[in-house]
Amino acid sequence: MIVRTLLGLIGMARGSSLFREWRNNVDLGLEGKVAMIAGASRGLGFAIAKALAAEGASISIASRDPSAIDAAANQIRQDTGAAILGVAADVRSAEAIERWHRATVERFGGVDLLVTNSGGPPAGPVEAFDDAAWQKAFELLVLSALRMVRAAVASMAERKGGSILLLTSSSVKEPISNLALSNVLRPSVTALAKTLANELAPRGIRVNHLIPGRIATDRLRELDEVNSQRAGISLSEHQRRVAAAIPLGRPGAPDEFARAAVFLLSGAASYITGATLQVDGGLIRYVM
Repeated sequence: MIVRTLLGLIGMARGSSLFREWRNNVDLGLEGKVAMIAGASRGLGFAIAKALAAEGASISIASRDPSAIDAAANQIRQDTGAAILGVAADVRSAEAIERWHRATVERFGGVDLLVTNSGGPPAGPVEAFDDAAWQKAFELLVLSALRMVRAAVASMAERKGGSILLLTSSSVKEPISNLALSNVLRPSVTALAKTLANELAPRGIRVNHLIPGRIATDRLRELDEVNSQRAGISLSEHQRRVAAAIPLGRPGAPDEFARAAVFLLSGAASYITGATLQVDGGLIRYVM
């Protein structure tokens, strides 16, 4: 029995007819679901939105730049044919989040899925930032996630359940050099995810936490440029050194990260809540 099972799994190698048949028969339960994804004009948010759209979800995306979010919505619509709404909203603003949520409900009737996400704070050591910078970073990283959840939960409860995914950073596991704001504040989002998972489970709402490692986005390149200059080496040399520290030997692609997000949001993960998943190629070495 074990041998037959293993042979069957081997036969499901990508590209085989058996794999395609298996994939076509897997129902992730996302058809017709309504998803709100923040920070989705590019990078990880965009990749998640596109992957959810490809699974049949209706998509509401937001970012600060009106032209960028319109372009992202048009691209996803063109690539997937999905119903999609793009809203210009700065997640540091409670009013903007509420406006985005209201527009989503008016367009699609409710919310089933939520991905909290935002741009990262400035790079630098602890002493480089005054109180105002710390306050802005708190609003960007922590308060934005809390406000997005607060906006969406009532609609999810009315629809008898939902799924929330909070994105953070590998800095919640291991502080990253020259990213003091992220190192200090992002772990609060991890604690928020676990707390919400316990509090919302009785209403059928799952909450999980997803950690990217080195995923090849514009944000990663910006940080690499800063760190290569600090080290006095070329960008390519810095990237080579960092890649050498990853067990899989390379940065991840945004769609690889997005597939993990889609799984956690989907019905295929119906008994997973309060979990933390890292998509990092093995970069984070800690046992827990």
